[in-house]
Amino acid sequence: MNRAIVCIVGRPNVGKSTLFNRIVGERISITEDKPGVTRDRIYAEAEWLNNYFTLIDTGGLEPDNEDTIMTNIRKQADIAIDTADVILFVVDGLEGLTSTDREVANILRRSGKDVILVCNKIDTPKTPDQIYEFYELGLGEPMLVSGEQALGLGDLLDEVLKYFPEDKNVDEDEDVVKVTFIGKPNVGKSSLINYILGEERVIVTNIPGTTRDSIDSYFTYGENSYVLVDTAGLRRKKKIYEEIERYSVVRTLAAVDRSDICVLVIDATEGVTEQDTKIAGYAHDNGKAMIIAVNKWDLIDKDGKTYRSFEKDLRDTLGFMSYAPIIFISAKTGQRVNKLLDLVNVVNNNYNLRISTGVLNDIINQAVLMNQPPSDKGRRLRIYYGTQVAVRPPKFVVFINDKELMHFSYERYLENQIRSHFGFDGTPIQFEFRQRGKGD
Repeated sequence: MNRAIVCIVGRPNVGKSTLFNRIVGERISITEDKPGVTRDRIYAEAEWLNNYFTLIDTGGLEPDNEDTIMTNIRKQADIAIDTADVILFVVDGLEGLTSTDREVANILRRSGKDVILVCNKIDTPKTPDQIYEFYELGLGEPMLVSGEQALGLGDLLDEVLKYFPEDKNVDEDEDVVKVTFIGKPNVGKSSLINYILGEERVIVTNIPGTTRDSIDSYFTYGENSYVLVDTAGLRRKKKIYEEIERYSVVRTLAAVDRSDICVLVIDATEGVTEQDTKIAGYAHDNGKAMIIAVNKWDLIDKDGKTYRSFEKDLRDTLGFMSYAPIIFISAKTGQRVNKLLDLVNVVNNNYNLRISTGVLNDIINQAVLMNQPPSDKGRRLRIYYGTQVAVRPPKFVVFINDKELMHFSYERYLENQIRSHFGFDGTPIQFEFRQRGKGD
């Protein structure tokens, strides 16, 4: 996606994420009055005056802090700065210039990128005296905004547009397939995305819960464009101590809501857990296409029965999503990761598959001949005809004489007959049964 990239940087707690959320028009980045809340690069599509661009939020920079997480935050910010066309350097207009602001300014000057100095938290028309301190940074006249009150954003975005290279695409993007990686913390979701992208796109450490936000990464494979979404992962409720982690759970569920395909990543050394079942059930109930990726398969001692035994356990535990293909991978070694991407393409095609009404009714009629519909008290279920009314997921409306006669087992039988002809691997199938009289 050859799109202009705008990156927001600054020290912790100057309101970067609040500004980010205001510009993109929704609450994507977690915002809380605590340093270090945003850790990874958060990407979102933004638009101003019909000009579309990619906006990146970064973690707060503290150049002298050698903490492990803070070191990774700096690495992520460095990557974002390198890829940006224009940088919004956000400072706290009320607090005034700090030594950390000076250090961040030095980093930005060395980058050679275009920088717009943004004084945030200016909630009143009166200009605070401390604003003039920022002129000594040599980054031009500060732009006064309030991310909290949405003041001054129009002027800021007008200025941002001036820095877009002429060769960048600013038109609205074609639809991309959203693939969300779900699962409990520390199963390797971030490592898997990093391997696919070929870069350290999200912070990866051995500290559970490192990813707090849902992280979007744009990626092309074959003829399709994808957004790969990393999520924080769900813990058991009793282990959710911080309010921020509660936000992360909400973000994970929201990421599932806006996804097309969910890849449930399971740790091969632990097997399926209660958290895996819960998040998978949420995705299934919301009609999402599903793939089960068993990660860390390289760590398992195997014999001739290991694969089938593990697969059987998965099918028994996750019986409600028997349609989901299972693949055994290693994000560390790259084992079968390319096959996972091929599988994503296949599942996406199935998610969008549409069957003509004529072919569908041929399948239904054949199914009825092979296995008569159920009856109750002398009344037998009659199926008149069916039609597919939607994709993503595929949905079928079937007209029958009495909805009370449609038993769950016969609905499953019809689903299996449709799958035997068209597969629909990776995607749920939804039915709606409508009652009508024979003469209707």
